[in-house]
Amino acid sequence: MDLDRTIQTSEPWAAPASAVLESLGGTEHGLTAAEASARLDSHGRNMLAPPKPAPWWKRVLLQFKDVLIYVLLASALLKAIIGDWVDFAVILAVAVINAVIGLVQEGRAEQALNAIRGMMSTQAHVMRAGVWIEVDAAELVPGDVVRLRAGDRVPADLRLLDAANLQVDESALTGEAEPSTKFTEPVAPTAELGDRSSMMFSGTLVAAGTGRGVVVATGVNTEIGHIQTLVTEVESVETPLAIALARFGRLIAWTIVAMTLVMTAIGFFVHGFGLQEIVSAAIGFAVAAIPEGLPALVTITLALGVQQMARRHAITRRLPAVEALGSVTVICSDKTGTLTKNEMTARAVRTAAHEYEVEGTGYAPEGVITRDGAPAPASANPDLQALAEAVAVCNDARVVGAAGDWRIVGAPTEGALAVLGHKAGVDGGTWQREAEVPFDSETKYMAVLARGDGGEAYVFLKGAPDRVLTRATTQTQPDGSAAPIDVAHWQRQISELGQRGLRVLAAARRRADAGAATLSHADLETGFEFIGVVGIVDPPRPEAIVAIATSHRAGVAVKMITGDHPDTALSIAREMGITSGGDAGAGDAGADAAEPRVLTGAELEAMSDEQLRAVAGTVDVYARTSPEHKIRIVSALQHEGEVVAMTGDGVNDAPALTQADVGVAMGLKGTEATKEAADLVLTDDNFATIERAVEEGRRIYSNIRKSILFLLPTNGGQSLVILIAVLIGATQLPLEPVQVLWINMATSVTLSLALAGAGAEPGLMDQPPRGKDAPLLDARMGVRIGVVSLLVAAATMFSFYFEDGHGENLAQSQTTAVTTLALCQLAYLFSCRFLDRSSLSLEVFRGNRVIYISAAVLIVLQLAFVYLPFMHDWFGSDVIDWHQWGLSALLAIVVFVLAEVNKALTRRIGESGGAR
Repeated sequence: MDLDRTIQTSEPWAAPASAVLESLGGTEHGLTAAEASARLDSHGRNMLAPPKPAPWWKRVLLQFKDVLIYVLLASALLKAIIGDWVDFAVILAVAVINAVIGLVQEGRAEQALNAIRGMMSTQAHVMRAGVWIEVDAAELVPGDVVRLRAGDRVPADLRLLDAANLQVDESALTGEAEPSTKFTEPVAPTAELGDRSSMMFSGTLVAAGTGRGVVVATGVNTEIGHIQTLVTEVESVETPLAIALARFGRLIAWTIVAMTLVMTAIGFFVHGFGLQEIVSAAIGFAVAAIPEGLPALVTITLALGVQQMARRHAITRRLPAVEALGSVTVICSDKTGTLTKNEMTARAVRTAAHEYEVEGTGYAPEGVITRDGAPAPASANPDLQALAEAVAVCNDARVVGAAGDWRIVGAPTEGALAVLGHKAGVDGGTWQREAEVPFDSETKYMAVLARGDGGEAYVFLKGAPDRVLTRATTQTQPDGSAAPIDVAHWQRQISELGQRGLRVLAAARRRADAGAATLSHADLETGFEFIGVVGIVDPPRPEAIVAIATSHRAGVAVKMITGDHPDTALSIAREMGITSGGDAGAGDAGADAAEPRVLTGAELEAMSDEQLRAVAGTVDVYARTSPEHKIRIVSALQHEGEVVAMTGDGVNDAPALTQADVGVAMGLKGTEATKEAADLVLTDDNFATIERAVEEGRRIYSNIRKSILFLLPTNGGQSLVILIAVLIGATQLPLEPVQVLWINMATSVTLSLALAGAGAEPGLMDQPPRGKDAPLLDARMGVRIGVVSLLVAAATMFSFYFEDGHGENLAQSQTTAVTTLALCQLAYLFSCRFLDRSSLSLEVFRGNRVIYISAAVLIVLQLAFVYLPFMHDWFGSDVIDWHQWGLSALLAIVVFVLAEVNKALTRRIGESGGAR
């Protein structure tokens, strides 16, 4: 036999099973050990290769990938060249500290592919040389014959050879809540993944029945392997904050370079400074102007946000995702288990004369059955009693558990009917089942022969409405008697429930002979009494409905992406408030643009990327989608400028979660692959948590802006001090470079922490998302930064020259200037507590305990700077007395008052400009 033989059929689901087996060089008796070993060498082990982790040195270097750090490192290099090793060490230490913070906060590398590999089965039952043996699933090869039963995980992609009542839970791949029924007949070559009923896919679970299949794909060639490839090919997307910070950093860097050159030229050519003097002054200016504490400040702010979000049931795996949530404009949500409960529920019951509605959701047997808005007990409604009895007895599922923890054992649809029986007060266990015809995908029905307590025997039939209807000649009347069937009436009822997005099942019964003990398909051809139909749905989460409404109010669109049927998806979307109105498809030329649009995977497949981008923003519901479709949808929205969050719980969602700006995984029902691919994991699987996370992201971004508004005047003031000193030809600088670094790191960053954890501003979720290209700072904030920088520079220079003019030595004068800078920053911190409101009130002293902790830390550090001898050696400081402290404090109060005056003026100018 040719060991290199490959599959002749490119779509094994479309070819007869025998032809697929033959093309693989296999037989019904399986491969021999020698054949399997040779193929294992040729095809490789049935496992997914681990991703190549980034080397540690690369992760370290990435922490220095910031234009501001580049300028800082250049300053350190110049210090080394001129032999100033103390300043060199201090500057370099600042850069290293920033890198360490980044490494600690970012954590380990992506583990998405490891989690997908973990979904692979560990053991498999395989036929080798005519004998069934158990082997490691990693040793399976194409051509192996494998058997499976309920509860097994499928170890590879299989083409079915035999199937007996086989149902497979493929929700992790397709998003379908209902197990897929499998049979051996070929399907169309163009069948979507969820419609390939002659196949079983690696990583899925056998829900019921047994089956036998031939391995057609292993490892990376399986559908799960294909998803792995999609994950590795997805390009990472920069968050809005990262883009804004990079743009902001470049602006600052080029401004610093330009001003340094100007200052150097004036000092050298106009005032005749020596080379070492002007280089030292230039470095001092650059170090003063660089907000090197900004990366650490942003990281700390994000880290505090991570802790806050964790308390609100959202675990953040990557820091930038915290801020990115605040700029989200579109949430693309999977339906099953995310927007819905993933628990099938009977919603409606239709009999010949009555329409019943069923309250309650999920598998809890709690809820009232009503008719015309009033409770309708089954004991007073014989037709309802008959239907509940039929679906409870003709049922293989059981409801187990207790209050708050109800679950079902069996298929979800049958579980929904079992719960309906409980709500109607019917106990199927009182009937003795004597024979049955199991559900089969070909017949689409199930029947049982059962005997009640009174000795009466019935054949109960349950299944697809069209199959049950053709076998009925009568229908159940309200009083429980039988009358000739009205087929047209039932067709209308079935159509109406289907249009509501409900899955419809029918029930019928027939009296059995007293001595009947067997049951076959031949016994089910005719003579049944049609009792009624039941509409079943996977119900939406009530809290998700509220969260969607809040998201819309905040200007965030919600789009449903699901593998479900279009009608069902649209019905759920309407109920949840995602969309309203008509159901025009995206491909309908006459569809009103204002109406919601449903786009199927097949329609999407036929579109070019340009066509999809044109309609992506108007489509509310995407149905019958595959993993590739989800990536295209997210990419199309991103191309149109949207910031996209993608939610999901199945492995089929992993590539799209990686592509999205923010990937959100369900922590309880989600697969490990999805959790590891996501930026955010919800520990309560609650869509409402996403809305709260968006609010948290907006709060964090607001606090980052506050912190920058507070931080930059320090750098502006310091740089202006050195710039002005050089421009006026001063022989002594009021601040040394190392003293500048002391203020930037020990003072500014410490105080900025007080703003990093500030509470949300009122009305935060009543505002639209900020633009993706929106600048970090607007014009008004720029004016405030400029004015306060001038005020801080003036106060610092005044304190230096005042002390210098009164005979103090250079170290004491500079120490007084540094102390003035520190206290001015502390005073300005209180001004920054409110961006627009006045801080000249007692309210500024309440509501943020961190301010006082930060202030205390600042005072302790500044006392160390002033009075500890080793600090004098490192930073060139000296001891100052109480009157110098008093001068610094007085100047700080003046800066605070003038900053508040400036805030009031800019607010009024902004309001008058807005009114115009």
